[in-house]
Amino acid sequence: MSELLVDFITSLDGHASGEGWPGWWGLEGPEYLAWESKQPEATYLMGANTYRQMSGFAAGEVPNGQDAFRAEEEESVDELTRASKVVFSSSLEEPLTWANTTLVRGDAVEAVRAMKENGSGLLSTIGSLSLCRSLLKAGLVDRFRVVMFPVITGATGAERIYDGYPDVALEMIEHRTFDGRIQLVEYKPRVLEHPPLGAPA
Repeated sequence: MSELLVDFITSLDGHASGEGWPGWWGLEGPEYLAWESKQPEATYLMGANTYRQMSGFAAGEVPNGQDAFRAEEEESVDELTRASKVVFSSSLEEPLTWANTTLVRGDAVEAVRAMKENGSGLLSTIGSLSLCRSLLKAGLVDRFRVVMFPVITGATGAERIYDGYPDVALEMIEHRTFDGRIQLVEYKPRVLEHPPLGAPA
């Protein structure tokens, strides 16, 4: 049976990106990059918007405000290109241009449930906030990992991660600090039917 990891990179205030900020908010360090480069092989799951953005990067499109990719960003995109990927979309058309990507048009929750039951190895999300939210609500997420970068993007932050989430209890299973400033926390999530003091009136 496969294990499903929801994996986010965020600002401290829970944004997935920010207008005018480079990848990793420009704060990645050698310890973090070394850890990221040694992550186990996984099949990456994403929605159409993430696919369009990331496949564009793979094709050489540079993020707004940058003249070129930094070496670390280019290496990260290259690693994703080589990895196995599944995109859930009713709007994308085959053939997909990004190498090693499979298109699934059916219900994402049911497709991932089948992938978990019938597969082995690690399934990991990349971006795709609504997909992650749906998988968590369905109780399919085994591990929920957040790497928080030391910046608050109150004025420029985009893609608020936790909007629309249910209440979730989190049992910590790992934590560490990279480069004296980047914080990783990893949890086993449990969706709550109601908060500890009872169902809302």
